[in-house]
Amino acid sequence: MKKSTIWIIAVIMGFSFLALLYLQFSYVEEMVKMKKEQFDESVNRSLYQATHNLEMDETRRYLEKDVKATERRAFQQDSVTVDGLGGTIKHSHQFAVAADDGTVYSSFQVKAFQMKPSTVPKAMILRKDKNSLVDAAKSMQEIVRSRYVYQKALLDEVVYNILYTASDKPLKERVNFRMLDLDIRTELLNNGINIPYHLTVSTADGREVYRCPEYSEEGEQYSYTQVLFRNDPQSKMGIVKIHFPEMSRYIFSSVRFMIPSIIFTLVLLLTFLFTIVVIFRQKRYSEIKNDFINNMTHELKTPIASISLAAQMMNDDSVTKSEQMTKHLGQVIGDESKRLRFLVEKVLQMSMFDKKSVVFKKKELDLNEMVEQIAQTFTLRVEHTGGKIYTEIEAVDSGIYVDEVHFQNAITNLMDNAVKYRKTDEPLDIYIRTWNEHDKLCLSIRDTGQGIKKENLRKIFDKFYRVHTGNKHDVKGFGLGLAYVKKVVDLHQGDIKAESEVGKGTKFTITLPVLKEDDQ
Repeated sequence: MKKSTIWIIAVIMGFSFLALLYLQFSYVEEMVKMKKEQFDESVNRSLYQATHNLEMDETRRYLEKDVKATERRAFQQDSVTVDGLGGTIKHSHQFAVAADDGTVYSSFQVKAFQMKPSTVPKAMILRKDKNSLVDAAKSMQEIVRSRYVYQKALLDEVVYNILYTASDKPLKERVNFRMLDLDIRTELLNNGINIPYHLTVSTADGREVYRCPEYSEEGEQYSYTQVLFRNDPQSKMGIVKIHFPEMSRYIFSSVRFMIPSIIFTLVLLLTFLFTIVVIFRQKRYSEIKNDFINNMTHELKTPIASISLAAQMMNDDSVTKSEQMTKHLGQVIGDESKRLRFLVEKVLQMSMFDKKSVVFKKKELDLNEMVEQIAQTFTLRVEHTGGKIYTEIEAVDSGIYVDEVHFQNAITNLMDNAVKYRKTDEPLDIYIRTWNEHDKLCLSIRDTGQGIKKENLRKIFDKFYRVHTGNKHDVKGFGLGLAYVKKVVDLHQGDIKAESEVGKGTKFTITLPVLKEDDQ
């Protein structure tokens, strides 16, 4: 699959996942907003009803007080008279209410007549009963009118008392805080809110007159206020304030069911991103593998062709073979066979490192001596370019515990790369330095070659990776040299880093633990 196709699929899928996450978060945000609005409405409605109940209770108390006082001022009188001649019983009931100044609000009298049936004719009884019903109806109307006047006067007095005396009392005397708290709790439950709240009551000018025992400042940002006695003068009003310490959890509980959905979407997004990374990495590995196969085929064909040509010449009877020619052909076959074996061993070594089946034969060595020997080996090759090898042996504690073959091969690879990637038709200088840094032993190899670009520098230790040199293919190899060096250094508990600048050269620095006397 083309890289562009993978990118298009990745962008579409990534955009889809992000859009899905955006919709989910938007839905959660709207749910939280709606729940908050419902909560605010319920709390405000509950506070309004609770304060209304408080005002009703105050009105009821004044009404009961005035009714009792009025009853104490009321008087009634009953009288019963008997007419001996006619056999008639006369019953009289009088009721009146007098004000403090002596004014009578209402006065009425109910009369009832009862006759002996034996002394009154039936027709007279019916006629008298009929007259009695009419008189009773009129009496009842008079009673209703009188009571209406009485009750109206009574209520007027209560209203005047509330207007002119109630607002003069302090809030502590007007409000039963325990009942107010109970009313608020009941109204909140009626509106579906069952979470703890904290209550305070203060005057209009901000003086606090009551605070619930369990009060704390937690959650004060979610507070609600309501005016007490809203029809009183502004200076006489009270303010009740409540806040909910657990409101955030209450709101969160309404959208809790969305959390698994968001988590699963994030997991899918991360899995998708990981899959895309793996796809691109596998594609890069596939390209590197193809380059390696092509490179290896080209590298192996050269010694095989040379060996094949030398063998063919030796077996061709038409070619006159002198002793010198035979020796030359044998040397060619030997050199190319050695080169072929070296290439194969390089691949096998990396395979062994990957399988972790390599076994080191470590022993005590002197890094200074090893560097001197390797520098001597490469002197002729470097001087052939017109350059020179400079060594600075500054390490005092130069003892190391390493595998001689592998570690020497690692340093040799670095020197070989410096020679191979030199500037064309320019002398090459190599600077080798050893020194101690705290409890570490350091080795640096710096050249004045082509240098490496920054974008390539971080990949040079990757297996099969080779820095592109344009259309030139004069430098041969599998891209295993630096990967091999890093493996060897890492397995010796060391560290290697590279610094380079295009056109000025490259510097490799190896850091190893020093072999101390107690380690010997």
